[in-house]
Parts: sequence; structure tokens; C-alpha cells
Amino acid sequence: MTERELSSALEHFTMHAKDHLQDLKDLVRVPSISFPGFDAAPVRRCADSVAALLRKHGLNDVRLLETGSGYPSVFGQWLEAPGRPTLLLYAHYDVQPVGREERWESPPFEPTEREGRLYGRGAADDKGGALMHIAAFSSWLRGAGRLPVNVKVLIEGEEEVGSSNLEKLLTSHRKLLAAEAVVIADSENFDTGVPSLTASLRGIVTVTVEVRSLSSSVHSGTWGGPLPDPVLALSKMLATLVDEQGVPAIPGLLDDVRSPSPRDRKSLDGLPFSEQTYRKQSKLLDGVSITGGPGTVYEKMWHRPSLAVNAIEASSRKQAANIINDAAWARVGIRIVPDMDPQRTLKLLKDHLMRQAPWGTQVTVTPESPSRWWRTDTGGPVFAAALRALEQGYGRSPAIIGAGGSIPFVQTITETLGGVPALLFGVGDPYAAAHSENESLVIADWESACRSMIHLFAELGEMK
Repeated sequence: MTERELSSALEHFTMHAKDHLQDLKDLVRVPSISFPGFDAAPVRRCADSVAALLRKHGLNDVRLLETGSGYPSVFGQWLEAPGRPTLLLYAHYDVQPVGREERWESPPFEPTEREGRLYGRGAADDKGGALMHIAAFSSWLRGAGRLPVNVKVLIEGEEEVGSSNLEKLLTSHRKLLAAEAVVIADSENFDTGVPSLTASLRGIVTVTVEVRSLSSSVHSGTWGGPLPDPVLALSKMLATLVDEQGVPAIPGLLDDVRSPSPRDRKSLDGLPFSEQTYRKQSKLLDGVSITGGPGTVYEKMWHRPSLAVNAIEASSRKQAANIINDAAWARVGIRIVPDMDPQRTLKLLKDHLMRQAPWGTQVTVTPESPSRWWRTDTGGPVFAAALRALEQGYGRSPAIIGAGGSIPFVQTITETLGGVPALLFGVGDPYAAAHSENESLVIADWESACRSMIHLFAELGEMK
């Protein structure tokens, strides 16, 4: 690879950025909601559209990979750089349901530009990521005539519903998908205009808990007093899960938590923090305290476990009546960090809830499938190359960040392919509203991400 070839690739992207953005808009128009109960035809139509884009922009051996159930993944490759590293580029084409349509300022599947952002379901999560990959290899192939690395592309169709078939697909196509590194386009930047590499993800352990004291609901006036209220019982149980500062208080839960390393501390200390900005990004109301004990918000989100009650149900607002409910139900989740074991965490949570049940109420705790945390070594040459590429693409120094959420397939991909390094590039930002109404991305940041990918190919192409 020569500097002239890199310049040609970058120049080609600049000249055709609007064309790539139009490809993204066309893909956003396809309502590829992978959730059960939604029309399957648009999801498969989207897979065909992605395959067509891979062919259009120069990949070979483009095909749909099926597992016998669910939706296909789209695969394509270009392997004409002998002796150079092979990258597997991952993204997904399926999207979340639209949520409350009346809250969308423009139709969710009609991509709309407003004040420098592109709005539409899937714009940021993750069709923008898929088009970032496509724009990058297309710019090299059309601008410079060749890529400085070998490229394999995998665009999945079931990420939003848990990637339940991904491990089977990776195992059955391990040789086809083999690579020296994986670039995953499914994260977000620290802030608008701030390039970021995600180096850690929390795992999650979730249970549902039902507390029952009656065979059916009864009149609260006639029977109130001697009868134990299961809603109050559940409330007392849930209140024991955290202390006065909101720190998880389950005995033994924090025993295995790994302290941030000196490198982690340096990264955390280098991040700018504005409480006003944080409150705006997190939608925290005025006067409400930041919880979780001492430490920065980023340490608490990325390096410590957290606990949330995702849902709670007894009666309902519409059907509220003067009754003692027969039962109460809640869904409780714990985000886990290194070196917490999911199964041990699950047992601690279940045992604690059972111990805290008052008044002899009947308690049923039902676990969901847990997912592990993930962390990568930020000191390797692949990571260093990615940081240089981000700085060149955005024109400013990148941030190394964690993510408080869970992306189980990252662990699945890296382990199935033999422990290869994973780079998490993002096109979203804290205001992208992924999974919510009015999802969007900053067009200028998306273009910078595309340029960063172009530089990443150049950087990794120099590695032996």
C-alpha cells in the first residue's frame, strides 16, 4: 500500500459520501424488525438488499448464511491481498420495533435529515454501522483499485433478538469466517464528535420473582389488616437489594469484582465530565441524586456491577381498585463486571430474595439466560492501530471507553474464532436514542467513522 492509494481511497469517499448516505437511507426504509409477531418478509428483503450492496461495492462470494431457523446472515469477502491480515467486519441489519409511533417527529422508516442528523429506525443501530463497513471497502476498491487487507463481511439479522443462532452459524462456518481480528460496528462514541473505542462490556444476570399470599385478590376494606400484602412483601424484598447510596447490598456479590487497572484509571481520569451534560444525556431529572457510592459515573457504569428493577406488576393503573392483590411480580437484573461469575451471581441473587421474603409468603424466582462480561487488552498492536485510525478519521484524539450494556455476541465471536482481538467502532452517540423513538445519527460523525475505517485498513495492512 502506498500513501497515494490511501489518498485515492479517501478522496473517493469524499466524492461519493452522499451516495453512501443514500444507500443508508434506502436500507432504513426497510422495516426489518426481527421480533416475533412482526412481518418476516421485510427482514428477508433487507437481507437481500444488504447482499446486493455487498455485490455492488465489489465483494466476491456474496451469499446468505442460514442456520435452519431464524433470519439469515449476509456474507461476502475479498481475499486478494496475499500475506496481509484478514479482517472480519460485523454489523447487523435487523432493528428494534418502533415503540410509540406518536412520539416520532418523522415516520420511523422514512429517513429524514434534521439539523445535521439522520433520523430513522436503524440509522444508528446498526444500519449506519453496516454502511460504514461498506463505504470503507468500497472506497478502497473503487478509489485505489484494491484493499491493503483481506476482508470478510458478516451482517447478521438477529442481533436485536439475542443472536440465538449466531454461535451455531460461527461454528458451522468457522473456516469461512476465520480472521486475525474482528471489527464490530455496534457501539457508540463517548460524545458527538468524540471518536471512541469500546474496550469493555458488562454482562447481565436477570430473574423474575413472584410473591404470592392469596389464591385470589380480595377487598382491602373487608380483609385488610391480618392479611399480608404481597406487593408490600415484594417491595420490602427489593429494597434490600441496595444500600442507602444505591450500591448493591447482596452479601458476597462484590467479592469478585476486579478493581480498575492503572491503565483503566488513566483512561477514566482523561475523560471530561460535566454533571449538567451527564444529566441531559441520561435524562436525569433536576434535584434527583446521582447514586452508586463514591467514584466517577464512568467507573460506576463500566467497572462496577449495578442493579435495576426493570418491571414490576400487581394490578395496573387502569384497573386499580381497593384490593389486596393476590400476587406481585418483578423483573430484576444485575449488570456484572470482571471477574464476576454469572452462575454464582445468579445463585446469590436468588438466595437473597428467598431469604428476604416476609410473612411466609410464597416466592418463585425464575432465572433467564445470563450473559458474560467482556474486556479486551488495550495494549496490543491492533488496538494501537485502531486508535491511530480514529484520530486520523476524526481529526482528534480518541477516547477509550467501556459500555454499561451487554453485547453477548462479542464474546461468542471472539471465542469461537480462537480468541481473536475485537475492535468495537461505533457510529452512534449518547443522543442517538437507539431502541427509542426518534433514533438518529450525526451525519458528520458517520462520515468521520467511515474515514476512520479507511485508515484502519491502511494501518492494519502494514502489520505482518
